[in-house]
Amino acid sequence: MSSSEFKLERNVELSPETKAIAEQELRETPERVREALERLRELLKENKDIYFGDDDELLTIFLRPCKWYPESALALMRRIAEFKRDNASLLNGLVPEHEKEAFLEHKVVNVMKGRDQKGRRLLIVNVGGSWNPKKVNADQLFRLFYLIHLAAMLEPESQVRGTVVLMDFYNMGWSQTMGLTPSFSKRLLTFIQDAMPLRLKEVHFVKQPRIFDVVWRMFKPFIRDKLRNRIFFHGSDMSSLHKHLSPSHLPADYEGQLPAIDYSGAEWYPVIQHVMPHIDNWNTYGFVKKP
Repeated sequence: MSSSEFKLERNVELSPETKAIAEQELRETPERVREALERLRELLKENKDIYFGDDDELLTIFLRPCKWYPESALALMRRIAEFKRDNASLLNGLVPEHEKEAFLEHKVVNVMKGRDQKGRRLLIVNVGGSWNPKKVNADQLFRLFYLIHLAAMLEPESQVRGTVVLMDFYNMGWSQTMGLTPSFSKRLLTFIQDAMPLRLKEVHFVKQPRIFDVVWRMFKPFIRDKLRNRIFFHGSDMSSLHKHLSPSHLPADYEGQLPAIDYSGAEWYPVIQHVMPHIDNWNTYGFVKKP
């Protein structure tokens, strides 16, 4: 597995199939795109307390999940600014280098090198026995997730088709259970539901042991109906998972037809580094600092 196999599909034109999805699900037409981009630029000039870049690529990141409604995109920007402000101790100036060891040496988060049968990116989070919370704590786990989303948001196909998260709890014990703190649960769910400019289509929990109930009780109070309806529990029943994610696009780890995963965050860490200009810019966005 070479890092060259990981490619960020940035600045590519949507496939004809994805264009059809964008028009049907996101109201995306050339005329509406032009009008929305123009209006959102006007709104940003009027709202002087927040700062975001105004190039087409960046504004599209906010407009697509909001179905090209400029006012909704501005509201999303405000929620992102609020989240960045409220979590400044974790996110201020965050760059991949800060979590290089977690990426390279600990197989906690992984991105499938292909897409699923619906063309969606699949993020795998290993929070079972392979996760050592003493080496990568919950704050770091969130920072890894955050950095990955900064790269994923740049892919036009992912903006339209959305993303899927697979949470793998294989061999989860008390150390992992205690590592997933209530503050982590609340922060992660606030981020996903309020401040993530990506379409999260599904979340799958697999191989969860009985002790998982302790974790679920922490997460459950923060989950709103929209997300709740997209969460699926499979345990060790991979045929249940296959009703949502086709075996033809899954690795052998989940009884799929692809080879078992033999790569980790270490292989695609260079991809995230490659978008450093975008990450540096992102770190400047949010509420305007008062003099």
